[in-house]
Amino acid sequence: MEYVELFIDSFLGVSNWTFRQIVFSVPISENYFWGLILISLIVWILELVFPWRKNQKIFRQGFWLDILYMFFNFFVFSIIIAGFYEVFNKILFKSFIIRPDSLALIKLDVFSPFLQLIIFFVILDFFQWLTHILMHHIPFLWKFHKVHHSVKEMGFAAHFRYHWMENIFYKPLKVFAIMLIGGFEPEQAYVIHFFTITIGHLNHSNLKFNYGPLKYIFNNPILHLHHHAYSVPNKFKKGVNFAISLSVWDYIFKTNYVPNSDGETKLGYQGDHSMSEGFFGQLLYGFKKGD
Repeated sequence: MEYVELFIDSFLGVSNWTFRQIVFSVPISENYFWGLILISLIVWILELVFPWRKNQKIFRQGFWLDILYMFFNFFVFSIIIAGFYEVFNKILFKSFIIRPDSLALIKLDVFSPFLQLIIFFVILDFFQWLTHILMHHIPFLWKFHKVHHSVKEMGFAAHFRYHWMENIFYKPLKVFAIMLIGGFEPEQAYVIHFFTITIGHLNHSNLKFNYGPLKYIFNNPILHLHHHAYSVPNKFKKGVNFAISLSVWDYIFKTNYVPNSDGETKLGYQGDHSMSEGFFGQLLYGFKKGD
């Protein structure tokens, strides 16, 4: 009964929080709903004014599907899954007598708030990068990750075309990462949230830039375009450029590959013709034999 109540409370809590964002009852600096829309509009306008692939239509192939994914993955599914996350944490920390700081390797309280935020961001990004690699190397996970790689033309909203199962796979490693820093989740995490959303939108956008010398630190559209390439050299047969926000991991572990910057790279994966083009078909993709 305890877990049922926790599930319901979490579901209602996140639902209420989302509604409050929509009706502007949350400060804009912490308003994920309108913040996402604002960032999306800015990046989309930049795409229209400075397009990398000039022959790409304003409403590119898959545009409206990706917009639907933005709101489903970011809000609708977050509400649905909130209770499961809370129950998972309860079982992990109570039933197995584990504290949030059980695996702590770093005492963040000795650093300034700014450095704490940076450390939090870097550690989480590394575990996201690691999870992304697992998505490509483990066949069971790759089945679901194919949805993200079904994108045929890149644009900012392609950032959020991913299977709902990915939320479930990323959560345990995120929890583990937070445990390594003593369960630390800063009150200023919304800053990191908006920053990573912006980087993600730009990575998938129809814009040509790589931050110059900072390309070795931050993921960028040129680098990420080749992550979505239909084919890569055999030595990279499981994929390249796995960066989420920080490209430094790819350069450190030699998973970087940028053969050109002309923007005409064919996107997709071998066998992508079997992927459903509809939203609901993709939601169910990966659960039947042959997917």
